[in-house]
Amino acid sequence: MCPILDLLLAEVPAKLQAELRLGLQEALVNAAKHGNNLDPSKQVVVRFSLIDNQYWWVISDQGEGFTPTSSNDSDPTDYLPPDEAESGRGLSLLHQIFDQVEWNRKGTELRLCKQLETRRLLSLRR
Repeated sequence: MCPILDLLLAEVPAKLQAELRLGLQEALVNAAKHGNNLDPSKQVVVRFSLIDNQYWWVISDQGEGFTPTSSNDSDPTDYLPPDEAESGRGLSLLHQIFDQVEWNRKGTELRLCKQLETRRLLSLRR
């Protein structure tokens, strides 16, 4: 998966790459494991866009989908499973790393956005 992640992060500033690598890896593993049920005949498709100062990744799987319960206004800890659970921390992780985490209605396409800090423009006037 490393070459895929390297490609997906090629346009991202080095200071953000480690954190985003973790989030994208989680999203890709979830798409293959939970979306496609590790079926080798199914694909996971990733699209990347840089729009203004926002990095967008759209990850699609060919699974049955699920009913997402996400809201960008939520606290990331709202997505944590019970302490005794062996898995399920991925949604919380995605909400901590990315500024926007959105699913399509069917639950087969995940849109992730990382907003770059905008620099204030210096005024040339006195």
